[in-house]
Amino acid sequence: MRDLLRTGTGAAVVVLIMFIGSLGLWIGTPLGLLWVGSKIQGATSSLGAAVGAMAVGVVCVILVLAYVLVRLSDAYRAICVSRGRVDPGHVVLEGVLVVSASVAVVAFAIWFLLFAGASPVPLGMNL
Repeated sequence: MRDLLRTGTGAAVVVLIMFIGSLGLWIGTPLGLLWVGSKIQGATSSLGAAVGAMAVGVVCVILVLAYVLVRLSDAYRAICVSRGRVDPGHVVLEGVLVVSASVAVVAFAIWFLLFAGASPVPLGMNL
C-alpha cells in the first residue's frame, strides 16, 4: 500500500478504476447478460437463442473488459516509471483481479444464503 501512495494520486485513481472494472467483470457481466438473455427468451420463447446470445455476449464483454484492464495496467506502469520507480509489471492488475473476485464471491455467498431465500441444507429430507 505504501508503494501505491508513493506513486501519487493518479496511480491510486487508476487502481480504483481497475477495481471497479474488475467488479464489472465478475458481477456486472453475468448479471447484465442474464438480463439480456431473459429479455430474448421472453420475446422469442426460445431458450436456445437466449443462451446463444448470452454466450456470444459474455465472450465479447470479457474481451473488451480485459483489453481495458490491461490498458489501465499499462497506464499504472507508465506512472510508476515516470516517477522513477521500477516497472512493477502487471502485478497490480493481478492483485486487483484476485481481490475483486474474492469480493464478488463473498457478495454472491451473502446474497445466496441470506437474501435469495435458498437454504444451504435441503429441507424436507428424511434422514
